[in-house]
Amino acid sequence: MDGKEEGLQVKNDVSGVVYGIIAYTVWGLLPIYWKLLGEIPADEILAHRIFWAFLFVAGLFLSKNDIGVLKEAIKERKNVRNILICSFLITINWGTYIWAVNSGRILESSMGYYINPLMVVLLGMTVLKEKLNVLQYISIGFAAAGVIIITVQFGNIPWISLLLALSFALYGLFKKLLKVESLTGMVLETAAIMPLALGYILFKLFSGQSALYSVSLSTIAILLLSGIATALPLLWFAMGAARVKLSTLGFLQYISPTISLLLGVFLYGEKFTGTHLLSFSFIWTGLIIYSFSNFEAKSKLGNSKQADV
Repeated sequence: MDGKEEGLQVKNDVSGVVYGIIAYTVWGLLPIYWKLLGEIPADEILAHRIFWAFLFVAGLFLSKNDIGVLKEAIKERKNVRNILICSFLITINWGTYIWAVNSGRILESSMGYYINPLMVVLLGMTVLKEKLNVLQYISIGFAAAGVIIITVQFGNIPWISLLLALSFALYGLFKKLLKVESLTGMVLETAAIMPLALGYILFKLFSGQSALYSVSLSTIAILLLSGIATALPLLWFAMGAARVKLSTLGFLQYISPTISLLLGVFLYGEKFTGTHLLSFSFIWTGLIIYSFSNFEAKSKLGNSKQADV
């Protein structure tokens, strides 16, 4: 590789990290956005989020691609099945998150996204029959201990955390099986659930039950822009993922729940007790061990390749 190519590679890596940081930072700040819509029920916010996200990504897609790309993507029955599953899972994830934020449970939602990488590992073991190393087993054990601590102390299972982690981990699993480009996938996923979302919006409007009749114009504007707030970080994430290693994204993903955790405690005054600290400490320890196990595995692979050369 000559100097020019090397410089381009570094530039691409840096831009990829920047896109990743921006995406995860915006996701971390989204609680502020949903809190601005606190007067509107979570189900109505969700319906609008899906509908306006579809319009935005569809418009963006058609400005760059031919509709034939979409037709090609849905030719295979497996793709159609995976699109519907992805659509269902991301709807569950979005709805749960919005409800959690506007119900004053940002801490639980941030815990869910901390747990998510370890939930992915667990799914890999149980669904894909992947073999785990000792450190990965230990990391899952620490995360499980964190969940058990908070369950025993408060007397109820942190279902929001577990539902967010499981739905997003499963979404990632089926997303990998969906053999289409990221923007195409997002158009198809939102298109699959959009008719239901639009039907719900119209039902609310024509039955006189819509919260839009009782909120300010600025709140309505924020609601209508929720599609852009949803789609942009996903697009930035896709641009980042194309430019950096997966391991780099693995570290960047903790930006989002960390920002949300800080917002919940310091901006919205959610209680962060000693039990929370102990529970999160176990989960953070699990994540450190998991990250170390990944780094160690990649180092061994790199050394093995060098030895072969």
